[in-house]
Amino acid sequence: MGNDDEMTDEEKRHDQLTSAPDATEEDAKPRIVVSERDGVKRIDIAEDAPVRPGDPTSEPREN
Repeated sequence: MGNDDEMTDEEKRHDQLTSAPDATEEDAKPRIVVSERDGVKRIDIAEDAPVRPGDPTSEPREN
C-alpha cells in the first residue's frame, strides 16, 4: 500500500478499520452486500455481520 492518493477506497477502509491498537482482520470484513439489478442498487446487511440493525428496546435473539 502506498500513500492515500494511491490507495483504493477498499484499501483505505481496511487501513482505517485495522489501525486501532486491538483491531483484527475481522474488524475489516464487509458488513453490507451491494447488488444491482435492472439499474436498481440494493444494499443489504451481510448475513454474517457481527452487528445487525433491530429494535433497540428488545433483547437480542440468539442465532
